[in-house]
Amino acid sequence: MTLLESIGSNAQGNDEQEQRSLSLSTGAARNLATTTKSVPQMQEITSRWLLKMLPWVQAGGGAYRVNRRLSYAVGDGRVTFVSTGSQVQVIPQELGELPALRGFEDVNALRSLADRFVQQEFAPGDVIVTKGQPADRVFLIAHGKINKIGAGEYGDETVLGVMADGDYFGAEVLTGGATNWEFTAKALTSCTVLALSWQAMQQLNGQADALREHIRRMRDQPQKPQNKHGEAAIEMASGHDGEPVLPGTYVDYEASPREYELSVAQTVLRVHTRVADLYNKPMDQVEQQLRLTIEALRERQEHELVNNRDFGLLHNAAYDQRIYTRTGPPTPDDMDELLSLVWKEPTFFLAHPRAIAAFGRECSRRGVYPGNIDFGGHQVPAWRGVPIFPSNKIEVSDTRTTSIMLMRVGEQQQGVIGLHQTGIPDEYEPGLSVRFMGISEQAIISYLVSAYYSAAVLVPDALGILENVEIGREN
Repeated sequence: MTLLESIGSNAQGNDEQEQRSLSLSTGAARNLATTTKSVPQMQEITSRWLLKMLPWVQAGGGAYRVNRRLSYAVGDGRVTFVSTGSQVQVIPQELGELPALRGFEDVNALRSLADRFVQQEFAPGDVIVTKGQPADRVFLIAHGKINKIGAGEYGDETVLGVMADGDYFGAEVLTGGATNWEFTAKALTSCTVLALSWQAMQQLNGQADALREHIRRMRDQPQKPQNKHGEAAIEMASGHDGEPVLPGTYVDYEASPREYELSVAQTVLRVHTRVADLYNKPMDQVEQQLRLTIEALRERQEHELVNNRDFGLLHNAAYDQRIYTRTGPPTPDDMDELLSLVWKEPTFFLAHPRAIAAFGRECSRRGVYPGNIDFGGHQVPAWRGVPIFPSNKIEVSDTRTTSIMLMRVGEQQQGVIGLHQTGIPDEYEPGLSVRFMGISEQAIISYLVSAYYSAAVLVPDALGILENVEIGREN
């Protein structure tokens, strides 16, 4: 039999088999069946743990004022730089972050001072300054990580702290108050620093007379009594007997407390009347459109609570509440150090899922196995009993670094709180309104969807951040 004859024979056999079918085929039956459908799905939706965990406080009038005890500024900020190729320069006005220059506003003098900083490069392991040597220059860290090393209780070396981008040391040189270095600074990574020597500062021309006078005043002004947090001290006596004269005191407040105004995320949802009228079964088209729009607004809300430069938590943590990893990846030591910053009733960690995975790898490397805790039926990883919630709103940089936040929440606990206003017109959810805007001449229905929110850190030690967390490094 030829090939063509064989094919013809098989085709004839198939036709005969179809003619002998004893029941309706499934393909034909599906034309009469009702398809079971899911509601529209959306990959952008996340667990939004931050929105769930923050206690939300009513902000009447659209603002919330945080009143605090008076604190004295001590110049504990970070310095910002600009780079052109491999050349780095400090922004002159940023020198005002140094304690001796705080409040000085002569731009020309600051520019002359900034021009005298010399760029230096250090490799990992290089010693930048040595303990006991004369302290004769100011160092600004443009890029890299540096260990402060000092003597321990029994003479062995110990790491006193880690400094990184934007930090500085040796600022006492500007006032002539430093004599010898009290620690050794060693480069932990490749570092770029800017250094200003005492001799270079002395060589400034006559236009810096105002600068020298400002530094002299800052050096000679009496130190205002304050506690270790920089707050105006409350005088009191203790441990006495007899009838001594007790000190008088009062609690001073900040004269210009910060106010957090509610931010907004908005969009206009449009639905054609033909869609709303004719294609509304078995699911309400307007309801589904609105549901997914609100989900997107809530995702944006959480993103803003983390990243907004005005009220976002990553930008509102105090500088002395920010620490760096010791080696790059997040280790149990780093998480313990973060807990030491927010030690008063810490509520939860918040980290990118990849940061949590990196922390798990470091724990496995050491043979340490963090436990889980049950939270609302979810098994959540925890460290020292504090849950670690995932959030993709803490972004990962191009160099695969991220941050881990730890916070204490609640108004009564002087922690971090969310701000919203309920009872607004056409409220659909707390702090979210859906307003009908009318029907256009093109027969399109419009709804204005608005979410109002903000966040506030009531006291600085309620929020701590572990920065420069490497998530892709393999030791």
